[in-house]
Amino acid sequence: MEGVARGDWADVTSDLEDAALCAYAVKLTRTPSAMGEADVSDLRAAGFDDVAIHDAIQVVAYFNYINRIADAVDVELEPEYPPRPS
Repeated sequence: MEGVARGDWADVTSDLEDAALCAYAVKLTRTPSAMGEADVSDLRAAGFDDVAIHDAIQVVAYFNYINRIADAVDVELEPEYPPRPS
């Protein structure tokens, strides 16, 4: 998972499959234009087949889309969530 930003998930998972999926999701979210074949290869090495990779891409992209819509229309966060950074 070369060059992939690690997040809080890195402190709680030692499972190769979970770690690969989280790293892929973080990179796809933060730097989508930097995605390449090596990123897909990391998922394949962790045991994902093409269908699972496609599903992961769809889910990550969908949540990024919905979050951007919510931000654009200033959807109020639920009370249990911390406030947005200013």
